[in-house]
Amino acid sequence: MKSLAGKRVAILTENGFEESELTSPLEALRKAGATVHIVSPQEEKVKGWKDGNWSIELPVDVLVADADPEEYDALVIPGGVINPDLMRRDADCVEFAREFLQEGKPVAAICHGPQLLIETGMLDGRNVTSFHSVKTDLINAGARWEDKEVVVDNGLVTSRSPKDLEAFNRKMIEEIAEGIHQPN
Repeated sequence: MKSLAGKRVAILTENGFEESELTSPLEALRKAGATVHIVSPQEEKVKGWKDGNWSIELPVDVLVADADPEEYDALVIPGGVINPDLMRRDADCVEFAREFLQEGKPVAAICHGPQLLIETGMLDGRNVTSFHSVKTDLINAGARWEDKEVVVDNGLVTSRSPKDLEAFNRKMIEEIAEGIHQPN
């Protein structure tokens, strides 16, 4: 596994994140040596979702309105049905994600997570995947959707669902280790 020592990664989330889609990447990033912050519009904690019910609560490290994308090397966006829908309605979340894409910094989004990226207006011509119900939205945003466990496009890593987490985490770490990619 590549080392991410010295790398700082933001996990942008809201209440209703799919538990495994936040905790698995978080654990993989920390194991690789990255410093990871949970960034959210929620001030103190965010609540996960698992098997149709509310689940764990995690502390928020940085309020998204106060977060500076320049302080991070990469962005991770977990899915869940509730989480991305709340974030795509939040101007601070959209702008935070947009800045990573503009700078060519690695961005990893899984399942419904790419819904937030649609709002950035920066998916035109990008290769992506997602949970199947988000496919048409991504195509309408100009993305080229593929049905694969993980799709990588110039630092943008996307996967379909929790069953793809192993491949997602591996590619996410690889892209973050590579660093900034030429912005599209």
